[in-house]
Amino acid sequence: MFWFHLLSATLTSLSALAVFPPYSAPVSTSSTCQSLSQPPNFLVVAGGANPATNEIALEKNVLYFQRVLKYLGYNPEQDADFFFANGNNGQLTVRYLDENQEEKFKVPQIPFLNGSSTLKNLTNWFQAPLAQSLDRGLFLYFTGHGLQNQENTENNTLLLWDRQQVSVQEFTQLLDLMPAEKPVVMMMAQCYSGSFANMIYEGGNSENPVAPQTRCGFFATVETLPSVGCTPEVNEADYVDYSSSFFAGLSGQKRTGENAPSADYNQDGRISYREAHAFAKVDNKSIDLPLSTSENWLRQKASEAEIQAILKEPIATVMKTARPEQVYVINQLMETFEWNHLKSYLENLEDINPETLEDEVQEALAVRLMLELVNVGMEDKVRQSDREEDLAILNRLLECEQGSWR
Repeated sequence: MFWFHLLSATLTSLSALAVFPPYSAPVSTSSTCQSLSQPPNFLVVAGGANPATNEIALEKNVLYFQRVLKYLGYNPEQDADFFFANGNNGQLTVRYLDENQEEKFKVPQIPFLNGSSTLKNLTNWFQAPLAQSLDRGLFLYFTGHGLQNQENTENNTLLLWDRQQVSVQEFTQLLDLMPAEKPVVMMMAQCYSGSFANMIYEGGNSENPVAPQTRCGFFATVETLPSVGCTPEVNEADYVDYSSSFFAGLSGQKRTGENAPSADYNQDGRISYREAHAFAKVDNKSIDLPLSTSENWLRQKASEAEIQAILKEPIATVMKTARPEQVYVINQLMETFEWNHLKSYLENLEDINPETLEDEVQEALAVRLMLELVNVGMEDKVRQSDREEDLAILNRLLECEQGSWR
């Protein structure tokens, strides 16, 4: 199992498994301060690469996003742009299963659709006046498919319509078409999406310095794993995926219309992206391993020795420096396994019934808990160090991730 190998031999194989790739990037000393207090403009890029991969769940994700916008007081027609699959050409491209579980295709039915999800349309959008304006930042949502770069998982690709591939580095070049002062927040739900956390580096290359732009993002899973959620099933009540959980946490409304538990873990009266991400780590009962840009940056800095030290500390000790949303994630995941806060992660692990982790979802939840503890422990190490440049980068990423829609 992935989880078993991840933790075997007291974690000596962690770097090789690429969950914690070795950190090698130098740090840029320049920075850009941009207020994130104003509501953003919204850009949605969605759909499959062809009809066979254009599942109805992707269309329904866009429709749910529009409902969330309305619920939070936005006008999807005025505040957002939508690009989906083949766009408005009337072709039957959305794949679904009818009541007899037979495969069918239909025309996309998304209001306010601007066009197809092609590289040409995206390039034109990023060069248009709205993208060039500094009045408001950008929230970009991608729901579609991704491919793993077998030679370099730090530069995976996403798929646009007609099988067009856009790598992390190529996507970063699109973002670079906008003014450097314009803040960008992304949420991406495709397979291997964690690779796109590298858009914080110059040129999207993790071997380069962190770029001066204010950019952050949230991703369904790490760069080495597929994600869940692309289904031709019609019933949204059966959907279990990162998009469903993230936007339920952000808005307080599930995609089926019911209220979701509040994700205001710091009780400041608003739901931040970071809190929605934390909500999804607990709510999304799937194989996904959700990731943010700050978490990816911290893990890239982590050595095997540092990881082992964190996981050998009593969990209660590690949690002393955790933020409210991290406390929520750790407590909820520990409750799943009935673990003891006074023991370390590795000590609790020794006590667990091996049969519990034969289920791949339970396995993923155990890995999420491990990663959350490493996130907390590594952030504390950065704050206790004398590396002012690292601290400045961390604070900038966290400030960006602390933004919200209202």
